[in-house]
Amino acid sequence: MKRILFSVALCAGLMLASAISAGAAVYCSDDPTLNAGLPVHYSLNVSLGTSLTSTTVYASGTSKTTTFGAGLGIK
Repeated sequence: MKRILFSVALCAGLMLASAISAGAAVYCSDDPTLNAGLPVHYSLNVSLGTSLTSTTVYASGTSKTTTFGAGLGIK
């Protein structure tokens, strides 16, 4: 009985570990677009990273729209 319980606990732990790892690999971002712009075209992209995370901040615009946002990735 102890072996069965240990096996079930081990399998559940491995499944949980793989689900957390897959969830952390998902790239989350926000990307709103506004129907307003400047009379110039521009694009800005800044990326920062460490051994655990990566962050990207960006903005771009035309005379009609402005798009900006940020993303966070967990390695």
